[in-house]
Amino acid sequence: MGRHRLLARLLYSWLSNIVALFAAAWIISGIGYGDDWWTLVLAALVFALANAVVRPLVIILALPAVILSLGIGLFFVNMLMLWLTDEIVPSFEVGGFWSIVGGTLIVWLVNTLLSGLQHRELHGHPDAGARA
Repeated sequence: MGRHRLLARLLYSWLSNIVALFAAAWIISGIGYGDDWWTLVLAALVFALANAVVRPLVIILALPAVILSLGIGLFFVNMLMLWLTDEIVPSFEVGGFWSIVGGTLIVWLVNTLLSGLQHRELHGHPDAGARA
C-alpha cells in the first residue's frame, strides 16, 4: 500500500508540475521549452524527482539558514530545484536570476492551487455538512 501511495504522489507531482511549468513559461518570457511538449513533460519529471530526492537533502544541509531566515531560505532551495532542472534538461531554458525567481513563484502558486483542488476533491468541501 505504501508503494502505491508514493507512486501516486510522484505521478500527481509530475502532472501538476507540467501545468505549473507550462504556466511559468507562458507568463515569463525567460522560461521556455522550445514549444516541444516532450521537453515540458521531461522537465516536469526531472523537477518532480529533484523535489522528491534532492530537495530534502539540500534542506537538511541548509537547515540553519532556513531557520535563521524564518523559512525564506526554502524559497532559495526551490529556486535551486528550478535551476537544476534547467541544467539537466537541455531544451528547457530558464533565462536568468529574475526568471528563476518569477518561475519559482508561479510554480509554487500553481502547485498550491492544484493541491487545494485535489484535497477538496478527495475530502469534499469543508462546509458541505454545515449547509444542511
